[in-house]
Amino acid sequence: MARLKVTQLRSGIGGKQNQRETLRTLGLKRINDEVVKEDRPEIRGMINTVRHLVKVEEVE
Repeated sequence: MARLKVTQLRSGIGGKQNQRETLRTLGLKRINDEVVKEDRPEIRGMINTVRHLVKVEEVE
């Protein structure tokens, strides 16, 4: 199954509460944090919520 590398590029400060919570749920705490997650519909939905704050790349 494919994996996604999610990198936080912008701060969640000033964003909506659900966006800040989504960043924390993804495991992102600060700018330039990176996490690798399985490519599942739940993760895609979370990424979609904060798409303006993160960068997503596919990883083998």
